[in-house]
Amino acid sequence: MEHTVKNTFKNLVIIGDRLLIRIKKSPEKTNSGLYLPPGIQEKEKVQSGYVLKVGPGYPIALPHEEDEPWKEEQESIRYIPLQIKEGDLAIFLQKGAVEVMYQGEKLFIVPQSSVLMLEREEDF
Repeated sequence: MEHTVKNTFKNLVIIGDRLLIRIKKSPEKTNSGLYLPPGIQEKEKVQSGYVLKVGPGYPIALPHEEDEPWKEEQESIRYIPLQIKEGDLAIFLQKGAVEVMYQGEKLFIVPQSSVLMLEREEDF
């Protein structure tokens, strides 16, 4: 299975509403038998890839209470989780994506707002 998360990504922390995506391998030739150079598919406006890591979501601040100084300081940020899960096949707009190289592999960091559709292997 080509979209499983490698242990090399366990130390990566994705921030906010962003996703780490590995581009799905596209065929090297068209249905008519025409061979495509490697960069052709990468220039498409819409891409598809497997979600490797997901950020915590959209941050929401909690009201700050200073009337009880003896209480321990709690984390004042909570998150609205993302709809996307690790392992999903995401169809996304390349315009909103940022290309990064990590351990010799080209990956994309994509905000959730750039994702158009998901394909999930489990039943909804």
